[in-house]
Formats: sequence, C-alpha cells, structure tokens
Amino acid sequence: MSPDRYVSTRGRAPEVDFVEALLRGIAPDGGLYMPAAWPVLPADAAASGQTYAAIARAAMVPYLGTALPDGALDRALAKLVAGFETAETTPMVRLEDDLWMLELFHGPTAAFKDLAMQLAASLADEALAASGERLTLVTATSGDTGAAAVNAFANKARIDLIVLHPLDRVSPIQRRQMTTIDADNVLNLAIEGDFDDCQRLVKGLLADETLRERGRFSSVNSINWARLAGQIPYYVSAVAQMAAQGETRPPRFVVPTGNFGDAFAGVAARRMGLPVAGFVAAVNSNDALARAINDGIYARKAAVETASVSMDVQAPSNFERLVFEASGRNPAATRDLFETFAATGSVTLPTDLLAAIRAEVSAVSIDEATTRTEIAHAHSAWGQVVCPHTAVALAAARALPAIDGPTVVLATAHPAKFGRDVGDVLGFAPEPCRVIRDLGDRPERMTVIAGTLEAALDAVRGFGSQTASASRQ
Repeated sequence: MSPDRYVSTRGRAPEVDFVEALLRGIAPDGGLYMPAAWPVLPADAAASGQTYAAIARAAMVPYLGTALPDGALDRALAKLVAGFETAETTPMVRLEDDLWMLELFHGPTAAFKDLAMQLAASLADEALAASGERLTLVTATSGDTGAAAVNAFANKARIDLIVLHPLDRVSPIQRRQMTTIDADNVLNLAIEGDFDDCQRLVKGLLADETLRERGRFSSVNSINWARLAGQIPYYVSAVAQMAAQGETRPPRFVVPTGNFGDAFAGVAARRMGLPVAGFVAAVNSNDALARAINDGIYARKAAVETASVSMDVQAPSNFERLVFEASGRNPAATRDLFETFAATGSVTLPTDLLAAIRAEVSAVSIDEATTRTEIAHAHSAWGQVVCPHTAVALAAARALPAIDGPTVVLATAHPAKFGRDVGDVLGFAPEPCRVIRDLGDRPERMTVIAGTLEAALDAVRGFGSQTASASRQ
C-alpha cells in the first residue's frame, strides 16, 4: 500500500491516484478518499529554521506520487507563500509560557482556508492543463471556504465554480469576499436554509447524472483529500517554529472546528510521525461532534446561529474519516454507521470505536456567552484582538487541565472579518487588514434560491464560463 493511492472510507470504490482523488472529490460509493497508507515525515521536517514551502513540500510529496506534471507542487507552493503577508506564512504568537497561538489568517482572504485552497486550485489547474479536461466544482460554505474558493479559482480557464452559502448566515465581509469578485466562471448561490442544507444540496448536485454528463463534476469542500493534505504542513510548521524558540516538548493542539477537516489534518500529521501530545476539537453551540465524542451518540440537530458562523455545523463531514481511521480502517463498519446516520439522523457509537476515537481527539463545546467573554479576555490579558472562532478555541484551551508541554490554539480568521461581533464586545472595530480594505464598494453578484435540490439544479443548469449570477446591491 502506498500513500499516493487513495481508498474510499466505504470500501466499494476502486483505488485512485492523487489527481483522480483531487478531481473527483468524493468517491463513487459516497465515501471519502483516504491515503492507502500513511507516509513518514522526514526526520528533519519539523527542524528549526525550515521555510513553510520546504515543510509543505516534505509533508505533501508522498501523497502526490507521479500523478502531476514535474514541478507542479513547487510552483503551487511558490504561488501560495507569495500570497501571504508574513515571512513565516503561518506565524506563532506566544501568549503565555505554555500557551501559543498559530496565526493562519495572513493570506488573500484572511482565513485559514487559503492555505489549502490556493494549493488545491494550482494543482487542479496543472492537472487539467495536462489532460485537456474541464472541471465543474461545487462547494458549500459557512463563510470562509467560499471566500477562499472564489479567490483561488476565479478566472481559471478550465474550471467553473459553484458556491452555496446559507442566506444571511455568513458575516457581511465573508459574503462580500464571495460575491464581489467579477469572474464569469463563478456562480454564487445564497440558500434559504442553514449550512447543513447547503451540504445536502452539494451531495445532491454531485449525484445528479445530468450534471455529470457535462464533464468532471466535483467538490472542493474539506471532503476533498487535497484540501486536508494542504493543511497538514501548518501543524509541522508550528512545531518547527516552537523548536526555533527552544520549545521541543510535544504540543497539544486546540482546533476550532465545524466540519472537522482542520482537526483531521492534524490527526494525519500525527499519523505521519509529528510529535503531538493530543488534539482537542473546540466547537460552538452546534455540538454534534462534541456529543458524539463525549456521549457516544452521533445525532443530527438543527443548526443554531452563533458569532462563530463558520462552525455552525451539525453534521461534520470529516467525522467519517475519523471513524474510518479509529475503526482500524474498517470500511464495512464505517459504511454501516454513516448509512444508518443518513437514514435515521442518529447512531450510537460502539464502545470499542468510541474508545479509539477518544484516543485520537477530545472535544469541548463553548457557548455564546463564553465566546464573548473570551474575546474580552484575549484583549485584556494579552492585547490580542481575536475572531469568535479563535475565541472558542482559546476558551476551550483555558478550560483544559494543564499538561507537561505547550498548548497551541489555531487562530483561523482575521478578527476584522467579524468586526460587528468583536466590536460589540470590545467597544471598537478591529483594524481591517489590507485584503478587507480592498473589498471597497464593488457590486455583489449572487442568486437567492430555495433550499431544495430542484431549485439548485435549475440554477446550475446552463451555467458554465458565463455570467449566471444575479446582482444584489
């Protein structure tokens, strides 16, 4: 078995290479692609002084094999780091002796999604140029994914992008980052519903045979393995940056998460040999993941609106990858569990599976009041202005028992993307970063539709490298 071959979590699809996993997104049997084996990180991958590009290359090369043109990864990494505003790409900030913050928001849309999305776009572009094919991508977003995808894929000659976001349930800046880019290959759909409705519609669109007839049709959500592979490097970079400051004890990572892709990328890094003390998934009041891990019952509930809108998820897609890994890579058990969940909306995790999941990751749920309190605490204690998602993770980190080692909180978005919520707490608006200032007053382009598959199909049919979005000023 090789890390550049990919298997489905549900076991009823053939193995594929990296390009096929990238361009398909989801396996034909409804499962998610996973590497057939975990590669081993080079011994010096997390050594002090490594550049982000060098770290990312070492972490990602084993997953690509020979599926892409020569030099494709190096070109993609050069473009990625050129789009970030700090020399470290993902700089570390030390808040206290054993509390650090990993800043992931210095890219073109000021959110952590840029790190993987820019790579996925560049690699897909290389693959399609080599094959002569076209690709239509569809993605659901609770805010940051859509903005990152539009920025990364806009005006790609061989790619059309369809983005679904829940109407009035993303921040105004997140929405404008999606809807103000003038690109004929992008269709923005605002769905009357929540993020889980958007994910449901994406799955329905991907399964529609009439759409598949137009050519390759895929997703660039974190169900796409290429997205997760592009997130592994910043965990390695965090360890390298701490080593440069004399901290060599294995860290515990606290990850604010909605769809569990960010957190699972960390699990993958540990599987590759990165020294890690543990992972904590920090969720908001949408606590399906925390209830699954803490109570052993994975049950769907209606999503509630929170200030940390990108985490308003009650059916985290990448939980399937965790179940697959924790079950000893048992596709039958994984398939049965998620087919039952799809049919009934609730499933009890077997005792042995639950124990294995808990060995990989723990989970903490943080409510809205605590999130607001933590935004205030971060400013008063450390002089840091943080977004609500980062505040959720900081609150979780400070509630955890101490360990003999550092705790690293992932800071996933620039606070100015959520200026209204942060300003309500602090009494002043966060200073906007350059990419937010550059939004200006450009007109918005999006289409509002009902949360039904029929409405989504009607909106998508006929779209392709043409202006298909309506304007809403």
